[in-house]
Amino acid sequence: MADLKLRPLGDRVWVEPIERESMTASGIVLPETAKEKPMEGKILAAGPGARNDKGDRQPLDVKVGDKVLYPKYAGTEIKQGSKSYLIMRESDLLAIIEG
Repeated sequence: MADLKLRPLGDRVWVEPIERESMTASGIVLPETAKEKPMEGKILAAGPGARNDKGDRQPLDVKVGDKVLYPKYAGTEIKQGSKSYLIMRESDLLAIIEG
């Protein structure tokens, strides 16, 4: 887990992108410039949820440890050393990856 300590607010989540293999199925090593941005990640922390019109918290559908799918350019990137993380709203997530 990250050395960075973050507690997302509202309906935001902290995601650690899962890097894809840097080698193709045929054994060709891809340079950094040819790699696609990851679109899968692991939830490291989740906020308490957004408030509804009555002021009550709406719980999030995701929890810490879930693997999720998100759009290629979603969220705000945060760098900690050589690692990159994303902070994004739960509504930016596309799906939970099961299995």
